[in-house]
Amino acid sequence: MQTYVMIGKYSSEAVRDISSNRTDRSIHLIKELGGKVHSMYTLLGGYDVVVTVDFPDLKTAMKASLGLTILTGIGFSTYPAISVSDFDSMIAK
Repeated sequence: MQTYVMIGKYSSEAVRDISSNRTDRSIHLIKELGGKVHSMYTLLGGYDVVVTVDFPDLKTAMKASLGLTILTGIGFSTYPAISVSDFDSMIAK
């Protein structure tokens, strides 16, 4: 599994449809695709939401990113991520 950070920005329609039910459906979609949610946060500033999640591969992450945008109206930018300790090990070699 690979960790991804998904950063989202609400559309005006997405703001009107905010609900815990939509959050539950989003988590269900991620799990349906073989993903695992680590955290979900709302933000202040240029972006509105950040999700850290594991997916089996890049294609699945891309499918989830698009699927969540269709489901929620939130536009996501999705980035692969590795832990700082893994990064430190990688550059030490």
